Amino acid sequence: MIQATIFPGRYVQGAGALSRIGDEAKRFGKKAFVLCDPFAFDSIIPGYKKDIEKSIDAKFEKFNGECSDKEISRVKSLVQEEKGEIMIAVGGGKTIDTAKAVAHELSIPVIVAPTIASTDAPCSALSVIYTDEGVVDRYLFLPKNPDCVLVDTSVVAKSPVRFLVSGMGDALSTWLEARSCQLKYANNFANEKGSMTAYALAELCFDTLLEFGVPAKISNEAGVVTPALEKVIEANTLLSGLGFESGGIASCHAVHNGLTVLEETHKYYHGEKVSIGVVTSLFLTDKPRDFMDEVYYFCESVGLPTTLAQVGLNNPTDEEIMKVAKRACAEGETIYNELVPITPESVFAAIKAADAYGRARKSQ
Repeated sequence: MIQATIFPGRYVQGAGALSRIGDEAKRFGKKAFVLCDPFAFDSIIPGYKKDIEKSIDAKFEKFNGECSDKEISRVKSLVQEEKGEIMIAVGGGKTIDTAKAVAHELSIPVIVAPTIASTDAPCSALSVIYTDEGVVDRYLFLPKNPDCVLVDTSVVAKSPVRFLVSGMGDALSTWLEARSCQLKYANNFANEKGSMTAYALAELCFDTLLEFGVPAKISNEAGVVTPALEKVIEANTLLSGLGFESGGIASCHAVHNGLTVLEETHKYYHGEKVSIGVVTSLFLTDKPRDFMDEVYYFCESVGLPTTLAQVGLNNPTDEEIMKVAKRACAEGETIYNELVPITPESVFAAIKAADAYGRARKSQ
């Protein structure tokens, strides 16, 4: 049996890591195009611009907000005009995914510097492409992972806590989905079976969240870097990235994709919707009651959604929930990596049950 494990070229984490962008970039060329989300462009980059420009010629551009074909095409044209030799992304997951897609189309190296720990996008050879309206359109599978990932924990510590918590929601799914793929011998994102390394890292991700999630959130609220925050940032970014990509994904992300068909969910973050996928998966795959309660308790303790109302769906109709279920069960979706029979009706029931359980726990 062939196994494959996928890694970024280099992972650098710690307070002050952004100051090293220029040094890392000059390993690949002399001229960089730096795509920044609006907050990073206005509030973070000015403090690091001189450090970057000491090492490399850089052009800075503001991201338009959606990782869509239109935005990828716009940025690609700008990079070509500037004759950029290296693509750099500074910001959140959609900024990073756009930069990775552009770098792929232009066959140039890419460095990613997430300013939040809200997803595992930074390390992956994958871009999630959305429509201009914010609905998941497709996965763009890339031939290689980023050449370098830099995570400045002092920047993450000052970011809104909601981002860190959302990242925990995304990372919480990693072991659940990888374990399903392992048991079913489902392929990972290299289209091969996962390795013991991948599954071990996915499990470490889960264990790290449950042990350090609450103190990491408290550290983020205080705006300070602590060992607990460092651990959870690594879990959200590196462990989750390696775990999902090399282990595989299943129902949690499929339910997330289903939720995006309802416009009311669009203002909620990726990991918040994945959290609904996590609790749904507990019912869909018939997990033991003690394990279910452990997962619900963790979500409640850090503030992750466990009810549909927490992702904007107040009193959704059965027809709306069935739309979510049908999208989650679309042909080719990762939900079929679960070991149980999958139908829109079974997913509909699991979503309803997970929401009801979450509401019942809150009323106690």
